[in-house]
Amino acid sequence: MTKSDIFNKPVKPKFILINPWVYDFSAMNLWSRPLGLLKVAEYLSRFDINLELIDCTGEVKIKRKFGTGKFPRQIIDKPEALKNVPKNFARYGMDIDVFSERFKRLLPCDMIFVTSIMTYWYPGVFKVIEIVKSLSPDTPVILGGIYATLFHEHAQKYSGADYVFRRHVHNTACLPDEVGGGDGLESIIQSLGCRLTGKRKPKSYNELGFYGSYPFVPLLTSEGCPYRCSYCASSVLFDGFIQRQPLAVVSEIKELYDIGVRDFAFYDDALLENSESHLKLILKEIINSKIAVRFHCPNGLHAKYIDDEMAYLMKKSGFTTLRLSLETVNTERQMKTGGKVTTDVFLSAVRNLKNNGFQKEDIGVYLMYGLPGQQLEEVEEGKQFLKSLDVRINLTEFSPMPYTACWEELKSRGIIDDNIDPILTNNTVFSILYSEYDMQGLEKLRLDVKQYNSQNIFHGV
Repeated sequence: MTKSDIFNKPVKPKFILINPWVYDFSAMNLWSRPLGLLKVAEYLSRFDINLELIDCTGEVKIKRKFGTGKFPRQIIDKPEALKNVPKNFARYGMDIDVFSERFKRLLPCDMIFVTSIMTYWYPGVFKVIEIVKSLSPDTPVILGGIYATLFHEHAQKYSGADYVFRRHVHNTACLPDEVGGGDGLESIIQSLGCRLTGKRKPKSYNELGFYGSYPFVPLLTSEGCPYRCSYCASSVLFDGFIQRQPLAVVSEIKELYDIGVRDFAFYDDALLENSESHLKLILKEIINSKIAVRFHCPNGLHAKYIDDEMAYLMKKSGFTTLRLSLETVNTERQMKTGGKVTTDVFLSAVRNLKNNGFQKEDIGVYLMYGLPGQQLEEVEEGKQFLKSLDVRINLTEFSPMPYTACWEELKSRGIIDDNIDPILTNNTVFSILYSEYDMQGLEKLRLDVKQYNSQNIFHGV
């Protein structure tokens, strides 16, 4: 190769991918990673480009067990809409100056991708875009993720991004190879002036060097959800349900195990669906391989699939943290919110788990409050039921999501409208401002649950 060849060699485009800060009243890293952004990186890796990642929440300040921990935080002024909420508001993640310096070291670049997760965390998204635009004003910024999809018009109007990418709302397609059709990411990139060349086999985010020093890894064995719960926007974000091949999942786990990963968090919305041909096969392979891993399920599991065999396989393969979906013990509301669980089915699932060695500290159950029309007495009834089963209670505050049945019900009651500031959908804020609960009664319930969860007394099922 001559000197002329060297100096005339085309420079690869450089894309920077950014996961913004969390702006909220509280936040913890409970196996949290920007998996959607990492999947975008994997898709882009098939092209002849350089990829860089900045995860503003990629480090924890106080480490806890199994890779969880507390983010660094800086108390900041509350947005005007939250001025009357009697809690501290904070930015969770790396220091702003650290982010700015890290970003500047990666310049120049050809395109910036920013993800968005919770709809009410958008101030962190806006801050990232503000900073990168000030430091690299001519570089196109593509914003995607949950907020960008569910509050698309809000993001287009206020975020400062050059392009706001949304997933499947009203059948808008996502990445071309996921479900086919529609405007794919590649065409968006090219429309913003960057040419992609050199298609090749995509790399995993671990191969890209994006695994880093994380003590855990997210696993996604499926996309979408076959259920249509009234409070959940999963089917809005991905219109369909696709499961990966079990052996491909096992291979991924083994590869990560070989480089030292021991904690894996399932991100599936319906992990147990089609379990006879999916998860049970995966777990049997893991057991046969004799690798010692720990599996965690921050998303709620569907109790109706936890038969005795499933409970046995979960225990034997290394399931350590379980979260079951119950939400309410009210029979009418169980059917109204989606019909995915009944109290009798749930009771059977807990019995199977206990019979196979799971204890109170392993089994957490999501119990919701703040649903439209839900009285505090209903939540109290659910609390007493879960206490009788000796399982942990995970109180979950309802947060309204656009395009869901609960959202439409709240609109019909005149409680919200489509122009609501997304920051007011924060679960903490919504329960305070819109539930009409007696706040003293709610706080008493919370304290009672906290005290109960700290006890380790077995009562049986």
